[in-house]
Amino acid sequence: MDKLYYSIGEAAQILGESTSLVRFWTDSFSKFLKPRRNVKGNRIYTAEEIETLKQIHFLVKSQGMTLEGAARRLAEDRKKVDSRVKALDTLKEIRAQLVEIRSTL
Repeated sequence: MDKLYYSIGEAAQILGESTSLVRFWTDSFSKFLKPRRNVKGNRIYTAEEIETLKQIHFLVKSQGMTLEGAARRLAEDRKKVDSRVKALDTLKEIRAQLVEIRSTL
């Protein structure tokens, strides 16, 4: 991540979800996400908030947790969730590299 702020569309693209879902999660997890707004009133997310969105995505979509359960897990043990999300991202990058190598053969 090399930008200071990401639009809600960019955040949705990073997660592979719709902007309405990102907006819903932002409202549902207001304890963890407090995006700023630009002059037009659009939400803009920091890199740290994008990481939080990735953690929420992991807990809700991959682990099948409810929103309440995901919020409780983030409040209890955020470092453990963060390490799992980073490991998953690393594995996805490795897979993409392997697919690229395979296509060149």
